[in-house]
Amino acid sequence: MPAGAPVRSTVNAVAIADAALLLSFMRVNDSDTVEFRIAPRVDTGHAPATTASPTTAVPTTAVPSSGSRGTSSSSPVSLGAVLAALGVIAFSFSLPATVWALQGMGPWTAAGARGVLAAVLAMGALLLWRGPGPRRQDWPGLLVVAIGCVVGFPLLTTLALQTSGTAHSAVVIGALPMATAVISVVRTGRRPSPVFWVGAGGGGAAVTTFALAQNGGRPSLADLYLVAALLVCAAGYAEGGRLAASMPGWRVIAWGVVLAAPVNLLVLGVALGQEPVRLGVTSLVGLGYTAAVSQLLGFVLWYRGMGEIGVTRASQIQLAQPLLTVLWAALVMHEAIPPATLLTAAVVLVCVVITQRARS
Repeated sequence: MPAGAPVRSTVNAVAIADAALLLSFMRVNDSDTVEFRIAPRVDTGHAPATTASPTTAVPTTAVPSSGSRGTSSSSPVSLGAVLAALGVIAFSFSLPATVWALQGMGPWTAAGARGVLAAVLAMGALLLWRGPGPRRQDWPGLLVVAIGCVVGFPLLTTLALQTSGTAHSAVVIGALPMATAVISVVRTGRRPSPVFWVGAGGGGAAVTTFALAQNGGRPSLADLYLVAALLVCAAGYAEGGRLAASMPGWRVIAWGVVLAAPVNLLVLGVALGQEPVRLGVTSLVGLGYTAAVSQLLGFVLWYRGMGEIGVTRASQIQLAQPLLTVLWAALVMHEAIPPATLLTAAVVLVCVVITQRARS
C-alpha cells in the first residue's frame, strides 16, 4: 500500500461524513424556530414533540428522524439553511485560492486587488439592479462589514498564509463561528442555551489547543494574524447578518465592498510600487475566485441565509468550513495533513451537532 494511502482514505472518509453532516444540521436548523424569520412558512410553530403536527404534510425523500423526541416527523431543509451552507462551501476554498494568488503577487497586492475587483463587480450590480439605498441607521453596520469582511479579513489571512499552511489556517479560523455568536449576543441581546455555549466553546477550545500545540505552546505570528482576522470578520458577519434581516443580503455586501474600495485602492496603489507581480494562470484564477466568490457571491448566499435563520444559528453551520478547507488542502493543494489536524476538525464537527441540537 502506498505511504500516503491511509491519509488519503481517511480524508475521503471524513469528506463523506462532512457532506452527510452538512445535510444533517441543515435539517436540524430547520426544526428549530427560535430565530426563524421566514415569512412564507404557513405553520405557526412546531409542537413540543408530544403530539404530531396537524399541518399539511410536505412530501420529502429524506430519511425520517429517529431521535429521542418521541414522534418522528421529517421537515424539508429550509431555504436559509441551504443558502448558509452554500456560502460556507464557497468560503471554504478562499484560503487555497489566496495561496494561488500569492504565486503571482505579494500579500498586500493580492488583498488590495481582490477588494478593487470586487468593488467593480459590486458597483455594477448596484447600478444594474437599482433600488433604495441604505437607511441612515444602516451605515454604521455597513462600515463594520467593510472594515471586517472586506479589508481586515482578506489582508490578515493573506499575510498569515505566507508562513502558515492552508490546513493549519483553516482549523484556526474554525473559531470564527464562536466569535460570531459571542459578538451577536452582545450586539442583539440574545441568550442561547447553556448547552449551545458548551458546544460552541468546545469548538473554540479545540482549535485554540491545536494552534498552540503546533507551535510548541506559543502562538506564531501567523496565528496572531489569523486570530485578528477571525475577530474582525466575526464583527462583520454579525452586523451583516443583522442588516440582512431588513435589506437584501447582496446589497449588504455590495455596499460594504463599495465603502471599502478607497482603502483597497490605496493599498493596491502602494503595494504595486513595492511588491513584484508575475501573473500566471494559477494566480489569476486565485485572484478571480477571491474577488468574485470569496468577496461577493459567498457573502450574498451567507448573509441571505443569516437573515433567514438568525446569526447565531447560521454561524454554527460554518463550523464545517475548516474540514472542507482541509479537504481542499489535501486534494487540490496536495498538502500533507497531520492526524492532529483531522482529529481537531472531527472534534469541531462534533461540536456542530451539539450546538445545532441545543435549543435556546
